[in-house]
Amino acid sequence: MTPTTTAALELEGVDMHYGYVRALDTIDFHVAQGEVVGLLGDNGAGKSTLLKIMSGAHRPTGGTLRVHGEKVEFHAPSDATHAGIQMVYQDLALVEALDIATNLNIGREILRPGIFGLLGFVDHRAQRRRSEGELDKLGVRTAAMTRPVEMLSGGQRQVVALARSATRLTGDASGVLLLDEPTAALGYEQTQQVQALIRRMADQGIAIVLVTHNLPLATAVCDRIAVLNRGRKVADIATKEAENDHLVGWITGSRPSMFS
Repeated sequence: MTPTTTAALELEGVDMHYGYVRALDTIDFHVAQGEVVGLLGDNGAGKSTLLKIMSGAHRPTGGTLRVHGEKVEFHAPSDATHAGIQMVYQDLALVEALDIATNLNIGREILRPGIFGLLGFVDHRAQRRRSEGELDKLGVRTAAMTRPVEMLSGGQRQVVALARSATRLTGDASGVLLLDEPTAALGYEQTQQVQALIRRMADQGIAIVLVTHNLPLATAVCDRIAVLNRGRKVADIATKEAENDHLVGWITGSRPSMFS
């Protein structure tokens, strides 16, 4: 899907102070439907802080957040979730003792019909069918739905975590998915699998913000790349126009900012 000009999520003039420390300095940022935007920067650049503001975990000191042009204020991550924003953290937040289907349906369980449903009994067969259909829609092939997550490889676990968030957004083409270092602990083949899934999700209309230190991943999967350095945005450029040495220069601070 070609990214639209409408911003699914937009931040304007966002500041974040921790006492006398200014973690973010008047950050402007946006991501459109069907677009993958990479957020790069060295440790301490402000990437995680910005991601936490987008996900509702932190409230900015100043600035404005908009979802599809509507001004919003997130007081908790649940507010961001209700606005159509899903976050996948580095620790994945999977329940390893439970199977794939159960992990995919956490928080939206299908109850059995009749009296058993009233008593809270889950319809595991129906959940497996729904999970298989949703994964097929994403083009995902993992292990059997009944396999416990603890028996999966690192790449398979990452795919399950991504799919769990994506399945909560695919019914709403205006959803936003925030990814924090999704390939940090993966090998080459597993990284390729995750990369392909990210592009498929974007093709379905999901707006994706990707925080990563993996420069090859960012240039391969992102439509646009924004770079933070010491809490300021120093670059925002279409990936096809970005040169690797320029990106490295912005990340390290050896190259001047694109902005005055």
